[in-house]
Amino acid sequence: MARKLTITVDEDVYEGLRAKVGPRRISRFLNDLAKPLVTEDALLAGYRAMAADGVREDEATGWADALIGDATRDG
Repeated sequence: MARKLTITVDEDVYEGLRAKVGPRRISRFLNDLAKPLVTEDALLAGYRAMAADGVREDEATGWADALIGDATRDG
């Protein structure tokens, strides 16, 4: 369910939003920007999806292991 919200922003922020996002797309842009920051479910879902991707996890582990090797080298 969508709810109407009135917010106040600086003039330069408003003009920047209109220029970069478009006058009829500001609400959606701000909603999409804020949602992952304020809804724990979205963040948890993202982490679960990343953890379920075995190929990605293997690549991330290899990358992290390589960094550890770099950090332990002398010189």
